Amino acid sequence: MSVNLKRALLCVIIDELCNDDIQEPTQIKRRKVWSKSWYLNRPELSHSNLLKELEISAPSDLKNFLRMDSETYNELLRKVSPFIKKQDTIMRDAISPNERLSATLRFLASGQTFEDLKFLTAISPQSLGVLIMETCSAIIKVLKPYIKLPATEDEWKAVATEFGDRWNFPNCIGALDGKHVQIKKPNCSGSYYFNYKKTFSIVLLALVSANYEFLMVEAGANGRVSDAEGKCLQNNKNNGNFVQLPIPQLKLSFLKCKP
Repeated sequence: MSVNLKRALLCVIIDELCNDDIQEPTQIKRRKVWSKSWYLNRPELSHSNLLKELEISAPSDLKNFLRMDSETYNELLRKVSPFIKKQDTIMRDAISPNERLSATLRFLASGQTFEDLKFLTAISPQSLGVLIMETCSAIIKVLKPYIKLPATEDEWKAVATEFGDRWNFPNCIGALDGKHVQIKKPNCSGSYYFNYKKTFSIVLLALVSANYEFLMVEAGANGRVSDAEGKCLQNNKNNGNFVQLPIPQLKLSFLKCKP
């Protein structure tokens, strides 16, 4: 075999090897349709019409659906609308603030998956995943000023006075309780979030006054810890306010001896 022929064969082999290493660029799968036709009929098919009917004929069912009455819902809608309202385009109308808020409240109340919730709202699961998070952020932003932990001894004493007057429970500065919020196990977390209920969770902790008003809300402590409540209080940014707790005073006014 001549030298020129060997060189030609060598070039062919190298060329084939190079072509095998080069991968064809992945083609992006094109959508068959821009949007499903029934999504485009949202004004007729969504839950908005149901809410209007419930508000008129069955206020109790409306409260069950949203977990609040019509007056409270409209007030919350007024507050969050500037933060969740989107601009209509020439291609399609934006999802209204009313639909966004009601879908979010229903998701929080029922725990339905986005795939199930799409049939009630006529909104795609992909859009639900975005708008629910945006609406939750807006709710936190507008309602956060209403949750205020007492900062002075006088304010703590006012809370204790309400408990004594309304519930005959002296020296009480709040009702405290926690709840395990079940989550999917984060990657590489081991048993960090594994709790005594044999599930993975984070801890939600709340402190309320005698009038059912939230004084503090804290979430995020890992469900594994046995002293979850103490850990939540340590993580709270306002825990310095607990230093201002007044000294308990023994009250014997409710003890009356018969002569």
